[in-house]
Parts: sequence; structure tokens; C-alpha cells
Amino acid sequence: AFSAVLMVLSATIETNSLFLIAAASFSVGIVIREWGIPSAWGYYVASALVNLLVTPNKYYCITYAMMGMYILLSEWLWEKIAESGYLSHRMLMLWIGKYLIFNMMYVPSVIFLQDLLFSRRVQSLGVALVILVGQIALFIFDNAYRYFQSAVWGRIRIKIMG
Repeated sequence: AFSAVLMVLSATIETNSLFLIAAASFSVGIVIREWGIPSAWGYYVASALVNLLVTPNKYYCITYAMMGMYILLSEWLWEKIAESGYLSHRMLMLWIGKYLIFNMMYVPSVIFLQDLLFSRRVQSLGVALVILVGQIALFIFDNAYRYFQSAVWGRIRIKIMG
């Protein structure tokens, strides 16, 4: 319900839509922290379907789905790297993996879905610039997500769960 409320608000308050969509996707991370990745997959699918039903702007649902998928896969990657006792440079491997996950979704979207993303066709230099900006946006999104998990959810969890 929390995710759906944020998604409806994202369509209502257009100036903060990306912030609200990101906040809605953070709920996938909450489910991961509380009940694990298998439960988070179920939550992710269910929330994406509910958001499709209640969110007026269906393009926002695509953004939510991609952000939620990124969180699921990056958390899964984190668990696999943490379980692996033989990997050195774990944080470097994690960030490389995160950028691979992101770019496997983002780059094809920018290249093949230009009609949905832009008002007109974008030339090669423009596409490259959009892809570069996406890399910066991923860094900001990931740091915001990690801050939310450590600082914000930690405090809220204590108040909710006692």
C-alpha cells in the first residue's frame, strides 16, 4: 500500500515524481531487509501490478519496475559477494556489478525506447550524454537508497516494530 500511495502521489505532484518513484522502490529494499530476497520478489511483482492498476501515469510504473528490479538484483549481488569467501576487492566487485545491472536495463531503454523517453529522435551524441547522466543518477540513487536503509528505515523500524 505504501508503494502504491507514493506512486499515485508521483503522478499527482509532478515536480517530485522521480523522488517519489524512487521512494516507492525503496519499499522493495525494506521487504528484503525484513523478510529476505524470495519474499521481496513476490512483493515486487505484486506491487508492480498494483501500481499498474492505480497509477494514472503508466510510464512511472516502468520507472518503478526498473528501480525495484535494480534494488532486488543489487541486493542479491551483495549477498552473493558476502557469501563468497574467496573474492578480494569486494566493494569494487559490487560496484562493477551494480553498474552492469543498471546498464543492462538502462542502455537498451535509452537506445530502443527513444519515442517513449524523448519528444523527438536523439542523435548519437545526445544518447551518449543521456547514458552518461544515467551513470551519475545511478550513483546518487544508490547512495540515497543505502542512506535510507541505514538511517531512515532503521529509525522507522524501531518505532513501528518496537
